[in-house]
Amino acid sequence: MENNLKVYKSDRFDVENTASLSLFIYPSSLFIFCKDQNESNLAIHHYLSFDVNKIDQLLTADHLLRIDVPAKVYIHSDLFSLVPGVLFLPGEEKTYLGYASELEEKSHFFSTPLDSNNIQLVSCISGKIKKTLEARFSEVQFYHGAVSFLSYLFKERFNLIGQEILIDYFHSHIYLAAFTDQDLSIFNMFEVSSKEDLLKYAFIVLEQLKYDRNHVRITVFGASEASGISEAWGKEYFHHFRIIRPHANQNYSHGFKHLKSEKLFEADWQYS
Repeated sequence: MENNLKVYKSDRFDVENTASLSLFIYPSSLFIFCKDQNESNLAIHHYLSFDVNKIDQLLTADHLLRIDVPAKVYIHSDLFSLVPGVLFLPGEEKTYLGYASELEEKSHFFSTPLDSNNIQLVSCISGKIKKTLEARFSEVQFYHGAVSFLSYLFKERFNLIGQEILIDYFHSHIYLAAFTDQDLSIFNMFEVSSKEDLLKYAFIVLEQLKYDRNHVRITVFGASEASGISEAWGKEYFHHFRIIRPHANQNYSHGFKHLKSEKLFEADWQYS
């Protein structure tokens, strides 16, 4: 397990100062953020390979997860739905998700308001995993993993031009959002195996929304050198192509200088 774990921590890290945990569960990896009472990050554990169905084993093996503090759990899965706030009815989350996919019988459903309650992001988690986490932590809140990316885009919407495609790249998957005149037109999650797949989905959305290839702006977050995605590569296909980092709402003390290499969106910006 040690070969599967990357550790980032403050020079002054003391487990006794932990006030809360944030778990970002990706399709095949896990990030654990340990925070103090001021929401400043004290330590981060990154499991490069992770199966959420085996989380009970990790709860006893990882010393951060053995701390009984409130935990926020963010599930990055393709099982989600965006529901307009005016149509959303609490308690009907299963109905909204049922339109998109077959659901486990004993799932736990949850939703998060975004864009001043104009949109509800609805998702679910296995009832068994929910039970396991609630048995470990004194307080657990569940979110779909896209809440950080979407909350950032809604905050930045008035800096967008008329045709925007924004992509959060995280190794095996991407989130792709398109805004037309600062209104969200498309949002989805796609599995990718190469930079060409990212290009493919960008072109599909461009065609669907009838965007002008010379006018649309493509913005990519999270692209690492290993991905082969660069501004020079992107500008071979689009006039306006950029790779940026989100503005930060996360605080760190000394000792996290190598965290940048992760290119993780939540390292800079988290939903709160």
